Amino acid sequence: MVTRRTVQFGCAIAVIGLIAGVAGAATTLLLHAIEHLTFHYSFGTLLSGIEGSNPVRRAVGPLLGGALAGWGRWALRRRQDRPPVTGTADAGLQVLLVGSGASLGREGAPRQLAAAWGEIGVSRLALTAADRRILLACAAGAGLGAVYSVPLGGALFATRILLRTWHPRALGTALITSSIAVMVAAPVTHLEHPLSWPDSRLSYLFVFLALALAPVATAVGLVFDRMMHGAPRMTLRSWMVIPGIAAAGLLTGVCSIWLPELPGNGRSILQVSMGSGLTLTSAALILLLKPLLTMLFLRAGAAGGLLTPALATGAAAGSLAALALNHWAGTQLHVAAVSLSCAAGLLAITQRSPLFAALFVWELARPPLWLLLVFAVGAYAAYGLAALRRRHQKEAGREITAAA
Repeated sequence: MVTRRTVQFGCAIAVIGLIAGVAGAATTLLLHAIEHLTFHYSFGTLLSGIEGSNPVRRAVGPLLGGALAGWGRWALRRRQDRPPVTGTADAGLQVLLVGSGASLGREGAPRQLAAAWGEIGVSRLALTAADRRILLACAAGAGLGAVYSVPLGGALFATRILLRTWHPRALGTALITSSIAVMVAAPVTHLEHPLSWPDSRLSYLFVFLALALAPVATAVGLVFDRMMHGAPRMTLRSWMVIPGIAAAGLLTGVCSIWLPELPGNGRSILQVSMGSGLTLTSAALILLLKPLLTMLFLRAGAAGGLLTPALATGAAAGSLAALALNHWAGTQLHVAAVSLSCAAGLLAITQRSPLFAALFVWELARPPLWLLLVFAVGAYAAYGLAALRRRHQKEAGREITAAA
């Protein structure tokens, strides 16, 4: 016999999926509108819009966007007593910041909106505390899935990163809510893959290359993780967040005069690396500047996601390694495959979930299915090396403490 609790939980799943899809569609439309306004273009990608804009607009656009977002975050500090309102406003400010060129991920806004609206949507249903926790985590994962059209990635984000569980109830809820959200957002996203995989053949021996290049992803991933989480952030109570975020925007805009791939969440870098459009010099500069600019925004008090900046940094590292080997060793490595393999390894380190990293990267580009194994090998190898490194550091710290 179907109980009332089961019926209400089923209704809550549908409500969460619908709300997450609407949140994903809304933030996507707003993001595109701000990008077009900032860089004054009508068609094409953000990268084509930046390349077609003049140097003054490239520099001033992120500056103004950063100043407005900084002022908004500073003003919101007084509204902490109304979480749904502040959560929605803060999500809008995140979209404003990323749309104007900030080096931050766009996935934070739909996750935040879906969770805030989802909590309101299921507030009148008779749910247990455990069910509410599952639903709110699934709302955030479904919001992520909606904007990138990655239902499996959204479900794994909810279960493996937010909930840290394989419980069938949580996994089933995550899969259903994420799938519903992706379909609801489809009229806006058109279910397009964020990345286009180049049609070319690869040898199955590439699996061993992914394993061999894991130390590269590990080294870059550990540095990236330390930069993002070790940097002190400016308190929102200080009005300095306004010029701080604006200055980070200005620096990003100035750098984009020579490297138009830098502004935004990192999709432009992934697109260019997939098309083998990076040179040794540009790959090296992006590898240095992308995490640095992301860290500066965070230190200044900005809020945003780190998924795509991490992926872009990993892709730049992979492109640099592949291009260097092709140039100096005379090899013919597939740059796109190496880039995504390193990106999966770096994401595994920053998100502490190699399975999510491998599947998320594969869903973004939808290459041949067997390459999921390649990304998994790269992700698990990099994650394992990073875990060994962290364990060694902890043991060394204990020895120093004991000796003192």
